[in-house]
Amino acid sequence: MVQLTRFARRQLGHFPTPLEPLSRLSSLLREQHAQVPDLWIKRDDCTGLATGGNKTRKLEFLVGDALAQGADTLITQGATQSNHARQTAAAAAVTGLDCKILLEQRQVRDDEYEQSGNVLLDELLGAEIVQRLPAGSDMQGAMESLAEELRAIGKRPYVIPGGGSNPIGALGYVDCALELDAAPVAVDWVVHGTGSTGTQAGLVAGFAAINSAARVLGVSVRQPEQHQIDAVYGLAERTAELIGTTVDLEDVLVDDRWVGGGYGVPTDEMVEATRLLASTEGILLDPVYSGKGFAGLLGGIAEGRFDETDTVVFLHTGGSVGLFGYRSTFQ
Repeated sequence: MVQLTRFARRQLGHFPTPLEPLSRLSSLLREQHAQVPDLWIKRDDCTGLATGGNKTRKLEFLVGDALAQGADTLITQGATQSNHARQTAAAAAVTGLDCKILLEQRQVRDDEYEQSGNVLLDELLGAEIVQRLPAGSDMQGAMESLAEELRAIGKRPYVIPGGGSNPIGALGYVDCALELDAAPVAVDWVVHGTGSTGTQAGLVAGFAAINSAARVLGVSVRQPEQHQIDAVYGLAERTAELIGTTVDLEDVLVDDRWVGGGYGVPTDEMVEATRLLASTEGILLDPVYSGKGFAGLLGGIAEGRFDETDTVVFLHTGGSVGLFGYRSTFQ
């Protein structure tokens, strides 16, 4: 039995999130493919914190830990259109903490990308964007340097890694695994876009802790398959140790065929997947994570990866506000 109550936690979101069938989309896919599983979507875009998203689950534990340590400032980092940075800014606003954000310019686009979407919301939520650093910068080192500067003037900073992806943050997706295990349908697969690894690592550790047979497929949005497997497994091991269980390397499944030109670089498959889900189910994906994750799900269905008797849940990690930074991609 997983006991998450022993960890500090600050309620920030609306849980459990909805689990909904993708009925219209499934009907359309059955006209095109011989083998279509029972499709559902876990609406972690509906967590409620500043347009929602998967980072809210992680931040409940990370902010809980920060408050338990007496912190007065949250420091975090992410790409320019970081969903994590936006939700961290919102968590800081809710709890009365200061928030400092460092943004990594992993790609150079237009003013729309640099100023709208998540960047606009970061500022509306009261966060300070301290620096915009070039791609490949030592972002963790930059956060630690900023933390030292703040400590020198009497502040008490708490550093949150990119994506909230450490064992404490991954506890949020251990909790999600428990939600899915209690769902009214027996879940065979969970598919989602995987980047900073915390979501997938938490799910893998959570399912292992309860001896669930559900398999987790991460559709990589950034790294080659083996690099992503290694990163997910490393964090899953540390998370499993934290909750008193173990994980197997064979439980970490990654598909890297949908990354395209790199992190945040649009692909035709992402655009098609985003348009398809919007036009059939009225659900908005994002161009960086869930759009590519859903493209991977559709690709898996097309190649017969899932049995017709399988129940497949797409975990929607949120981020649709990022669409406004990619307006020209969809026009």
